[in-house]
Amino acid sequence: MQFKHWTNVNDFYHATYATLMRHEAQNMVPLGNLIIGYEGKDKNEWRDPANWYMATVEDATGILLTAIMTPPHNIAIYATDNKINHASMDALVDGIANHPIPGVIAEKTLAECFAKAYTNRKGMKFEISSDQRIYELTAVNHPPKMGKVRLLEEKDMSFYPYWMNAAYAEFARVGATTMEIPYTVEGCLYRISKKCIYCLEVDGVPVSIAGLNREMQNVIGVGPVYTPAYWRGKGYASSCVAQISQLALDRGFEKCVLYTDLANPTSNSIYQRMGYRAIADSLMLKFV
Repeated sequence: MQFKHWTNVNDFYHATYATLMRHEAQNMVPLGNLIIGYEGKDKNEWRDPANWYMATVEDATGILLTAIMTPPHNIAIYATDNKINHASMDALVDGIANHPIPGVIAEKTLAECFAKAYTNRKGMKFEISSDQRIYELTAVNHPPKMGKVRLLEEKDMSFYPYWMNAAYAEFARVGATTMEIPYTVEGCLYRISKKCIYCLEVDGVPVSIAGLNREMQNVIGVGPVYTPAYWRGKGYASSCVAQISQLALDRGFEKCVLYTDLANPTSNSIYQRMGYRAIADSLMLKFV
């Protein structure tokens, strides 16, 4: 087994891209980050690859494990073809043992396998931050249409930062994010400038927001999705997600991908009715 720590994102991209593309939708997080780093167009916040940790483990047959961490986020790991080789796992843990890792996000079985090996080596424990399911969509089963979606604009700074702070506070309570709170004005203006966040308006009033993220070759991610408590239970989030999912498909993407929290059965059933189908379970684990 050969462990390799990569410091050049371009070299890492060329070495691992084809491997990660074997499960493009499942690998939305590591693959999407890799593309961001390779293109080098965006070095805002965590997106500067100079601060990343990238590693592979391979044998004579090729790459067995791919790992990428974009601090402060957890390390994201993929076992080629979802086949876990325990010797390669030991090699990965040996290679990164002296590097601080806050946690892991990966396919459920792989995440547990890595967490056990890493925490045993470090004398630590791990806890579940978020038990997730990954869904993909190729055609939208539209719920009743409510209102109309539009891109957020600077005028929406009257509510957008407050909504995002509330959203990430909720995510943080269930351990589903490592993003810092408060959500800054600069961060909100930056996301508005990227033209990737949409709001649903009903009778001229914004009631829900959803974003498109991590554009890949055939796949685009959907999230975050947030509706203020006052507007919940009216179908607004469903309509918002359905409309931006259709926009993404109309732009030429073959699939939309999103993550859900399995602790929220309501959102899981809503997305399934919309046409999203489960493709994998994912765990986010933190090391303590």
